[in-house]
Order: sequence, then structure tokens, then C-alpha cells
Amino acid sequence: MFRSARDLLERAVAARAFPCAVAEVGNATGVTWREAVGAVTYEPGARRADTATVFDLASLTKVLATSLSAMQAVDRGLLGLGDPASKHLPVLAVGHLATASIEDLLAHTAGLPAWLPLYRGIRGVDPAIDQIRHEPLAYRPGSTSVYSDLGFIVLGRLLEVARGRRLDLQFEDVAQSLGLADSIGFRPARVRGVTFAPTELDLAWRGRLLEGEVHDENAWALGGVAGHSGLFGTAEAVGVLARHLLQVVGGRSGLVSTATARRFTTRRPGIPGSSRALGWDTMLPTSSCGRLMSPTAVGHTGFTGTSLWVDPERERYAVLLTNRVHPTRHNDGIQGVRMAFHEAVWAS
Repeated sequence: MFRSARDLLERAVAARAFPCAVAEVGNATGVTWREAVGAVTYEPGARRADTATVFDLASLTKVLATSLSAMQAVDRGLLGLGDPASKHLPVLAVGHLATASIEDLLAHTAGLPAWLPLYRGIRGVDPAIDQIRHEPLAYRPGSTSVYSDLGFIVLGRLLEVARGRRLDLQFEDVAQSLGLADSIGFRPARVRGVTFAPTELDLAWRGRLLEGEVHDENAWALGGVAGHSGLFGTAEAVGVLARHLLQVVGGRSGLVSTATARRFTTRRPGIPGSSRALGWDTMLPTSSCGRLMSPTAVGHTGFTGTSLWVDPERERYAVLLTNRVHPTRHNDGIQGVRMAFHEAVWAS
């Protein structure tokens, strides 16, 4: 049924868009296709990827961990989307984020620049927050949307304060409740028989091949647990979370309420040129989702070569995990592959 999508991934491996990939497609009730292609590195004799291969999920952390934690906090009355972020993280009351709301941070409309090399001068989340809150804003909050890792670093710390529990432990609770304790999480322990897909040969900063160690330098400086990056997991585990979202948005009970899930997965109105919902991106024919998903589709990508798209109207999701940054982040061959992959899946 998904032969064209599989063939496309095999061609991408042959063209060195990435060493390996694991794909999963399913609906609200189960998996319809899961397959691995390629080997975990380009070295001769390298181990073949399989469906249990663990990938650095990169910015999928934003939706799978941070946005989900925010949904739970909203449902439990611990915070409101319109609340000033400084209400829950008082240190923000002094600095450029004093009036930013939690919704602004989730929708990437808080005025923050996209990125800062925090790792060059700080270690730990509180020094990172201190630098971010004193950073001049890049634009007037609410006037546009600029995708920002910095906003989710702030959100991750805010949620720890609001919920009284570290972000990784919050996600551990989620994983355990869904039976995923051994297949997705922050700071993965190396377990016998588990294969990690290596990311970059980082000669510029850490001087080693990154394998089972977070690729994102800022997440590394924050100890491997951050609101913007840090999760590792299998395609199967990401698929379980995708099915859960489909079920909840469709009206079934789950980790969060249907009303809150729908709010987070609906494009925020009134922001010129923005396709952002709360944490999630939404369907644009020019994005990685391709042209065949319904207007209600939401998704996200990760710098290491990962993506997740969920289409409630078509009741379908697609997970694509690769290590496209191996051996270097300067390989952008995945750009055309993502769109073609999703169109092949949705045309099947």
C-alpha cells in the first residue's frame, strides 16, 4: 500500500539525504505501515536501522513534551493561556518578556529572536532564562510570528515552576501512562540491544560523534532537558502519541481534554502570515506536509531530520525519523524528501 513512500525513502538513502530512516503511518486505532531503511551511518558494514532504532527527536520535543505539558497544566487550572508568563515565572517581570503571555510563547509571537548561542557562555536553565529575558525583542509581540527555540526554553522552565516537577519527570509520567517508558524520553540511558542513530560528528564544539547525546548545543548546555529539544525515541513511540492526539481531538478521553487539544491544534488567528497553532504548525501546501493533507492537519519538524504530521479530518498520521545531520548538519537533502514522502503517504 505504501510502496511509493518506501521506494522514495530508499532513493533518498541512496542519494545520501540521510543514512537511515524509520517511517510509521497509522490512524486513531492502530498502525498501517512501519518500516526502516538504510544503515545508521555511511560506514561500510554499519548496522542496519530497524524499527526499534532510537533517534534524537530534536524539536519534536516542543509538541510531544512541552506543549503536552502545557495542555495538562491548562486542564488542571495551573495556568491560563492569557496569563502573563511572569505570573508563573516571576523572574520574567524584569526584562523584555514582562508582558508576554503563555499563548505568545506557545505561538512563537512573543517578540523573541529565533535563536541565540546560549551554550557558548552558560550552563543550566536559570542562567539561560536570565540571558533570554534581557535580550532585546526582535519585533513587537503579537505583530508576527518568528519560530523561536528561546520561547520554548522559557516555557519548559515555566512549566517546571507551575507544576512543581522537572520537565523530564513530567514527560516520564506521560510515557509510563502510555506504556512507553522504555522507548521515549529525555537523556536516554544506553541499554543493551538498543541502537541509536548517530547524529553529527561534532568537531566544532564537543569533539566527538554524538550518539545517544543531544545534538542541539543549547539543550546540551541545559543538561539535555529543555523545552525546545532533548527527547529521544522510536518511531513506534512517537506513533503512540500521535494516535493518542487523534483520539483526544476526535472526542475520546485521554491525557488532556478534547477542548484543550482542539485549542492547541487550531491556528492562532490574527497573526499576519503565521501558520502557527500553540506549539504545533498547521497545514500549508508549501511546507513539509505537502499538498494533500486536510486544512485541519498539524505537525512539526526537527532539525536532526525528524517530523510528525497528524490529520484529524483524514484520521491519519505519519512519523518520519531520520538522522540527516550525520555526519554534518550542512546536508539539506531532506528538504524535498519530506514533502514528497507525505504526499506519497496521503495519496496511498
